Amino acid sequence: MKREMIQVFLVFLAACSASLPLDMPVKVELKDNTTLQNNLGETHRRIGESLASDYAEALKWVRKAAEQGDDNAQYFLGVMYYKGEGVPLDYAEAATWYRKAAEHGNVLAQLNLGWAYNEGEGVTRDYDEAMSWYRKAAEQGNAVAQNNLGWMYEEGKGVPRDLVTAYMWYSFAAAQGQERAKSEIDSIERKMTQEQIAEAQKRAEEANGAKRFRE
Repeated sequence: MKREMIQVFLVFLAACSASLPLDMPVKVELKDNTTLQNNLGETHRRIGESLASDYAEALKWVRKAAEQGDDNAQYFLGVMYYKGEGVPLDYAEAATWYRKAAEHGNVLAQLNLGWAYNEGEGVTRDYDEAMSWYRKAAEQGNAVAQNNLGWMYEEGKGVPRDLVTAYMWYSFAAAQGQERAKSEIDSIERKMTQEQIAEAQKRAEEANGAKRFRE
């Protein structure tokens, strides 16, 4: 039963992220930590039981899980504040919960925190911070973060403009099927020399050969 409730909890949380302004893949896993799972088991069970009849009750238990340190719950509580679902819309509170989860290594929280800094949503716009969080998510293999990092290098946001590095990051994202990155590659190639393109492709191939930056 506990296993079933945990799965219901994850499906519920995944559904909460469906309309985020980022075309991110949703991949949610509880960390492989038996003690943490046991401690949160009752919380997850209560979330599952309350979903069918009481959204507010479910939210209460999502918050409880977040306050107990579950980074998935922290991330999705941030999503709820970002979207104003079950709570007042509050970008600053969303960023607060994204940060808690991101600091635990949650890749989607890192991506969304990067977005917050990139857009100045709930935090002061800071391209250096956006780059930092995008990079953390990108290096974990998140294709959307890889695409966003490519754009930052192409536009010189938070880093010196570098088309070769931009192309490389777009390539990582495109290799995972990220359609926007494929379009970005077509566009950026028109700004690059053949030597620059060859260098970018070489760097991407070397990184892929080392199995880096892929989910």
